[in-house]
Amino acid sequence: MNTGKTLILAIESSCDETAAAVVADGREVLSNVVATQHELHEEYRGVVPEIASRAHLERVLPVVRQALSEAGIRADQLDAVAAGTRPGLIGALLVGVSLAKAVAWSLSIPFLGVDHVEAHLLAGLLGDREVTWPAVGLAVSGGHTSLHAMQGPLELERLGGTIDDAAGEAFDKAAMMLDLPYPGGPALDELAERYEGELTTELPISLMKKSSLDFSFSGVKTAMLYAIRGKPRREDGRTIFERSVEALTPSQRMELAASFRSAVVSALMRKTSAALDQTGARTVLAGGGVVANRLLRRELQSLAEERGLELHLPGMAFCVDNAAMLAVSAHHRFLRGDRDPLTTTAQPTSRGRA
Repeated sequence: MNTGKTLILAIESSCDETAAAVVADGREVLSNVVATQHELHEEYRGVVPEIASRAHLERVLPVVRQALSEAGIRADQLDAVAAGTRPGLIGALLVGVSLAKAVAWSLSIPFLGVDHVEAHLLAGLLGDREVTWPAVGLAVSGGHTSLHAMQGPLELERLGGTIDDAAGEAFDKAAMMLDLPYPGGPALDELAERYEGELTTELPISLMKKSSLDFSFSGVKTAMLYAIRGKPRREDGRTIFERSVEALTPSQRMELAASFRSAVVSALMRKTSAALDQTGARTVLAGGGVVANRLLRRELQSLAEERGLELHLPGMAFCVDNAAMLAVSAHHRFLRGDRDPLTTTAQPTSRGRA
């Protein structure tokens, strides 16, 4: 079968999802397979790097084979192979990078390394809509929160990022405070959606300096802890709180979840608006696991309608870590003539801060 299209196999293994996808021409998703590890990390309430790496080793070949099968193509029909090379857990990244390079070598086709954060920003390009450049890109996930000026799919300038917790990490920690199940971010979003009253708990919206496009979520996280458990005191060398989370009523838990979500989303929206003002861009691209948050999606859509902006949000399946988004970036690099040597290896950090 000769499709006449550029076919790229992408492999994702930066954290706790083992994923592979085949994408045609950087837009048409022929397959998108994701094997999650939630059940392996649930008891630890967070990702354990060694466990994640071993799970990737067990799952990556079956996932790649399934992606090729669902796409209905053979490996020898591929034009290139891509993998996320940074940022992420180094042991986890090496699994995907090593396999992608091996496949590229065996087929004598190009290998392309992709920055995970940049790929999140391009996930909204999957589909048929054209993008009007320049744009402001908001990357917001469990490990990364940053704003970028984008002159094109491969021309990114970092405008600001988090100086402490990423937004997704803050959501996960707040969910843990509320004793919600793992993974915490989606559970907190679900609980907040159920609250229908007025928000009576005022949590701080961190804006940093007025001219800054950086984020900080440590303050709202601490305020959330005090709202749940009261002010702490020291007694016999220990920190004692006034109450436990069990003292909250179901309504109070919902209201606190909604208040926390509102504070974090408000900070994201205000900085995104400021980035638009600074750059003059009329297009917004947003990507990352937190873009699945329903309030954030609604607020981004409202901003676009109010200001007449072009908005590109990925489908829900492409918000979480996935391989299809890597293929978008790889496609544009392939068209530009980029080719990465097989000496390329994984890096735990991105080119800029998160």
